[in-house]
Amino acid sequence: MKLFRFSLILLSILWIASSCKTTSKLVKNDKQASIIEYLKYNNEWNGPRISVHRGGGEIENYPENCIESFQHVSKSFPVLVECDVEITKDNVLLMMHDASLDRTTSGSGQILSKTWNEIKDEKLKDNFGNQTDFKIPLLSETLNWARCKVILTLDLKKNTPFASVISEVEKQKSENDVVIITYNANQAKEVYELNPNLMISVGIMTMADYERLNKLGIPDKNMIAFIGTREPKKELIDFLHSKGILTLLGTLGNLDKKALNSSNNLYQQWSQMGVDIFATDYPFEVYEALR
Repeated sequence: MKLFRFSLILLSILWIASSCKTTSKLVKNDKQASIIEYLKYNNEWNGPRISVHRGGGEIENYPENCIESFQHVSKSFPVLVECDVEITKDNVLLMMHDASLDRTTSGSGQILSKTWNEIKDEKLKDNFGNQTDFKIPLLSETLNWARCKVILTLDLKKNTPFASVISEVEKQKSENDVVIITYNANQAKEVYELNPNLMISVGIMTMADYERLNKLGIPDKNMIAFIGTREPKKELIDFLHSKGILTLLGTLGNLDKKALNSSNNLYQQWSQMGVDIFATDYPFEVYEALR
């Protein structure tokens, strides 16, 4: 009997490990030993080309910052999922872009003025005003879901401390499943000092931006470069590639509109310039354009 039970446990462990490996190959393209190695630029890099802004809010019946939306997009093709982290009055970390509940949930009021218990049963609404049965996910739930599925790029909102989010990432052992978004060199330095094994999204629109990060001691290997929301500059892309740094272009907003209304395949043109990843509100359209 003991041998039978042991065999069942062993088979379960092997199945879980096998399942995780298979999912990783599908979505993370057989992620290497660490995210720092995996997201390093080289001529043969073939990781996810699309970062889904807020996890897919421009898809009807799939709200932004919602695990069900993340699942809907990521099951179709490899993606990064950009999502937002807010904090409640009682310091619970949850996934939400706005400081208030009004636009994207059935509730109302400022998140920072409410406890998690007060808002946990609110339903999420999509960007077209449709209320769904989906609930607000916790950061911990999102990290658990993402394991062996996708890489999350976490955008911390104004009141959300880097230390709190990184502590939760470490608690969940999710360092290899996240990129932390920063908006200036000092924030990048703070993240790096809190955990030097994390991948950091840094804004590099000019050479001066890179030099500022370099002087603060941020290693090239920890950087993925957000190169802005305007037409990309090939010379900057080439420079970043020479440092082993992947580039991410924010097509969300004006560039997406320009590309979708153009008879030319602008996504292909930007890709040929060297853009590695596209941050977009329209993941399915970009995927088709890049095929």
